[in-house]
Amino acid sequence: MARAAAGPEIERLIQLLARLPGLGPRSARRAALHLVKKKEQLLDPLAASLAETRDSILTCETCGNIDTQSPCTLCKDQTRDRSLICVVEEVGDLWALERAAVVNGHYHVLGGTLSPLDGVGPDDLNIPKLIERASAPVVTEVLLALNATVEGQSTAHYLTDQLAGCNVTVSRLAQGVPIGGELDYLDEGTLAAAVKARKAMGS
Repeated sequence: MARAAAGPEIERLIQLLARLPGLGPRSARRAALHLVKKKEQLLDPLAASLAETRDSILTCETCGNIDTQSPCTLCKDQTRDRSLICVVEEVGDLWALERAAVVNGHYHVLGGTLSPLDGVGPDDLNIPKLIERASAPVVTEVLLALNATVEGQSTAHYLTDQLAGCNVTVSRLAQGVPIGGELDYLDEGTLAAAVKARKAMGS
């Protein structure tokens, strides 16, 4: 059994850092050491920021985004296209689309996908609020930006059925060969989706 190399407070910091996505025990230990060595420049400001964020974080009552205000910054932005609602699984997906600056509409965070095996049904997701928002006269399109997983696909089909009476166009992200991708390295599912979604040149 490995012995602790530092006091319980530092070991606790390492254990907590190791719970973060992408950080294993070794990376957490390196990060903790760096924070401790740079106490004034990093550790103190980080601790203050974490405490401030903990006390001010809110879930947007409109779209489900995480912010320090509700409605969130994106929902309050008057320059965004109110006719488009982009549906994502999690807040991280919303942030990814915003980083790419490819969606100028509003968002809706489901909070996951349908997964009967994991006990996640329609009542566990933020679906009723989506139907309510999509029913507004100003909304003309709902873009389903869900992951290309089995759960994502089944959730997309379910939402398409639920949105049938909302008088909106339901669209989804294109799937297939990525830019820079070589056919020989792609899996069969990606190739099948690419062939199925083919379109005429110039369109």
